[in-house]
Amino acid sequence: MNKKKYYINLTSGEISQIPFENNANFVINATDDEVRLLRAKLDNMYEEDINSFFRAHVPIMPYQQNNPNASYDSELMEAYEMVYHLGDEETKSNISQMGLFGERHM
Repeated sequence: MNKKKYYINLTSGEISQIPFENNANFVINATDDEVRLLRAKLDNMYEEDINSFFRAHVPIMPYQQNNPNASYDSELMEAYEMVYHLGDEETKSNISQMGLFGERHM
């Protein structure tokens, strides 16, 4: 399995083999299958983001009871975990410093 270098921006959902502007928030080394899995996570996040946008226009439902928001948060955390595990040392360090995973060791 050949691993290739990819530049990741989780905010924009970008995965690229070419560093360009702000797409290099994180650097990973991944197989084609691993990149497909990450792409699926980012696509799911996008879909949940759209769903939560429409759901946000129903003012009687609190954020905590909004399934699209919870799903988006879950997909985002899973994406960060994937990027952490596939990331280079700088990526791992940057994600660790974000404190997303609490006391849990990756």
